[in-house]
Amino acid sequence: MLAQANTFTIDGLHARRVTVEVDVRAGLPTFAIVGLADASVREARERVQTAIRNCGFEFPGRRITVNLAPGDVPKVGPGLDLALACGVLAASGQLTKEALARCALFGELGLDGTVKPCGGTLAIAQACRQQGLERLVLACERGREAMLVEGLEVAPAMTLQSAVRVLRGGRADKPATTGGKDTPVGLASEPRSRLDLGDVRGQAHAVRALVVAAAGGHNCLLSGPPGVGKTMLAQRLPSILPPLSRTEAIEVTRIHSVAGDLRGQLAHSRPFRAPHHSITAAGLVGGAHRHSIGEVVLAHRGVLFLDELSEFARATLDALRQPLEDGRVAIVRARRAAVYPARFMLIAATNPCPCGYAGNRDLCGCGEAELARHRRRLNGPLLDRIDLQVQMDGEGQEGLAGEPASSSGAAREEVMAARERQRVRLRAEGVGTNAEMDARMLAQHVAIEGRAREMLEQARASWGMSARSQQRTLRVARTLADLDGRRRVTAGDVGGALALRPHGGLRDSRAA
Repeated sequence: MLAQANTFTIDGLHARRVTVEVDVRAGLPTFAIVGLADASVREARERVQTAIRNCGFEFPGRRITVNLAPGDVPKVGPGLDLALACGVLAASGQLTKEALARCALFGELGLDGTVKPCGGTLAIAQACRQQGLERLVLACERGREAMLVEGLEVAPAMTLQSAVRVLRGGRADKPATTGGKDTPVGLASEPRSRLDLGDVRGQAHAVRALVVAAAGGHNCLLSGPPGVGKTMLAQRLPSILPPLSRTEAIEVTRIHSVAGDLRGQLAHSRPFRAPHHSITAAGLVGGAHRHSIGEVVLAHRGVLFLDELSEFARATLDALRQPLEDGRVAIVRARRAAVYPARFMLIAATNPCPCGYAGNRDLCGCGEAELARHRRRLNGPLLDRIDLQVQMDGEGQEGLAGEPASSSGAAREEVMAARERQRVRLRAEGVGTNAEMDARMLAQHVAIEGRAREMLEQARASWGMSARSQQRTLRVARTLADLDGRRRVTAGDVGGALALRPHGGLRDSRAA
């Protein structure tokens, strides 16, 4: 007897539909699974057989053949367990075939029949809706996450018995609650960060640069000796960023769900990723194995903080060029190609030399060779993609008794007002921040003339600014105008943008 069940497998950040075809016929008792199944799927034979028996159903002692179609798509993960079990029950006459027709099943089975949550629920719920399936049966812990997709009936099931009850027309179990409360599905309130910009004393120019970076979504490099507050500033950036929109929250939730974050709720804050400088290029952008997701993708719609930038391997920093320029990562391997979203803000911190005290003859003991090696790590192509380059020094510190330049609350109001101006101006362009504008958008929304154009031309001639550097300067100038509430970009805005992008000192190599 033949039966079919619907499920999905995760391929990168996407869900691919899988049809589970189960054939039960007379013959020696065997349980074979074909269709490019990985080890976790092949091991499902033991989980499914034991779960069926422990839930009071009969496991057929006949020849069982399972085909996972399409046969050229690799099937990974234990999320196919529930569909396999229900397919076996339907093929053995314990469940009607019609019950599985317009339904998808997704979940891992415990030996006692418990339905366990699996990563990628939101992606699977979206794919289920797109494929025209009316109902999704899954673990209770991921019910609320799946309910974020409108137009889809979500049926949480605590056990295999519950799933069979739902398929027979019975009621579903209640989805698991978060924090002990039956909270409604939707965008959670933005948590108040304990880290406040008011904790920073002095360094007013660096604080202002951080506000500009947050307002326009710009990349920023903080350079200075140890102890001036580079890391402290970067850690407080999330406290002044605007909350995620619902669309952004769903994007972030989908990525982290696929990556294995089993919180089971909509993301409520922007990601802040801070990998150690020993990370490899594959760890940073992904591609170490078929389903690996790199830090730049996990930082999508948030912040990627690279502390001690000069300590990262050259190949690792070179891998950042494409995502910084395009907002995506394209990974191509021998048998597959995948494109992941990677629209993030890069905040980096570095010392000016290996010992950290370049310019101070009393403290710096680095030789010319060491300084040259240090500068080569901070290569031109990477620095050319960083909008703001801020020099910090001990003279900007006022000690613990100094007054803060701003608080997170005040800075966040400025940032949100500037972001709203950008949203209104760029809504027809399909982008949300000045940092995402291309050459055409710059020509339309950042028209400069007179003194402003002369300043940019003088900077190009004196500093050898590339076309990319000039465009990034204009984006920052547009953000400065938005912070001050001006419709037009003035010469003062261009001058301010050039001051936040100094040339020389940090860069000693020609851009390529």
